[in-house]
Amino acid sequence: MAATRALPSSSSYLNPNLPPSLKSSSSTAFVILKPPRKKNQYANSIRCDITSTNNWTAEPDPKVHFFPPEHLTVPMASESAVKTAKRVCLFYCAETKELAQKVAAESDGIELRSITWRKFADGFPNIFIPNAHAIRGQHVAFLASFNSPSVIFEQLSVIYALPKLFIASFTLVLPFFPTGTSERMEDEGDVATAFTLARALSNIPISMGGPTSLVIYDIHALQERFYFGDNILPCFESGIPLLKARLQQLRDSDNISICFPDDGAWKRFNKQLQHFPTIVCAKVREGDQRIVRIKEGDPKGRHVVIVDDLVQSGGTLIECQKVLAAHGAAKISAYVTHGIFPNRSWERFGSDKGGNPEQGLTYFWITDSCPTTVRDVMYNPPFEVLSLAGSIATTLQK
Repeated sequence: MAATRALPSSSSYLNPNLPPSLKSSSSTAFVILKPPRKKNQYANSIRCDITSTNNWTAEPDPKVHFFPPEHLTVPMASESAVKTAKRVCLFYCAETKELAQKVAAESDGIELRSITWRKFADGFPNIFIPNAHAIRGQHVAFLASFNSPSVIFEQLSVIYALPKLFIASFTLVLPFFPTGTSERMEDEGDVATAFTLARALSNIPISMGGPTSLVIYDIHALQERFYFGDNILPCFESGIPLLKARLQQLRDSDNISICFPDDGAWKRFNKQLQHFPTIVCAKVREGDQRIVRIKEGDPKGRHVVIVDDLVQSGGTLIECQKVLAAHGAAKISAYVTHGIFPNRSWERFGSDKGGNPEQGLTYFWITDSCPTTVRDVMYNPPFEVLSLAGSIATTLQK
């Protein structure tokens, strides 16, 4: 350790090599006596032999030069420390325009790029990608929505074309995999259309960066990952973190129980929601009818949230609501990642009108994975939309 010694305020005690231009007026100088240092020791530190004093003044002197010692090196930021944010060109279809705008608003590194969607007189697609040469060498993504069979072909045409434009990488974001419920054959002659769509997506051309990354949220059956070929890398994300964040905002967040309407929902989501008390329901047959029963858990006095991956007609959710209300649930809400609601079936779900669980739901949360549904249910209680925009933006820039 360096020794420090205070000297009287007399010029006779000062360093004889100190320039005469430095004058002192009744002050105390501190001279730091440092042991010899090894070569390159303290290479990243700055030394000052005179640690200063009171009332020192300095006058210009051409003989006085201040510079770091010869061995002093100024540390420079390493290349690994300077990380440039990944920039992505995001294309979208007509149905996902609003979601794409939200995704772009999440990050300055995401640039929206449009496509001209036209049709010939016979109804077949006539599509144009403006300024296509500008995306060469860029990371490119496409936000798709296969909400109906009529729009799948035109989007597949774009999805197959983009990787061939000499882009650095290609990511396909398909929040809802629409054929997910048709993943198995139960009788000879059944067609597993989930496998058909997976094969079509598996033949997307490889870009300069390699296979396409496919982002899907809460796919109906995890085994469907094995339907995809080696030319595509399926990345399965979930909307459950959005639900958990929303539940934490509720006043009764400490009184939440999660209800799974069947064993399939429990298998999909129980690990993400295991810190909540759990209720599991099941469909049982009574005569010619199949009714919902509580198989496990107690809803009495609790705010019960029914969780599933998707909803179509909503019949199972309504039956769950009835049985939970009959067993004393204080409030009942529901969450599904994909609100499909064909034929406006969302109209079957009403509000509980201030805490009457037998009459309806306190909240019904969905994501914006199905854009056409979002436009229908927006501003209609008990529905609330939890946007995937932030999650998609983060995934694109990984």
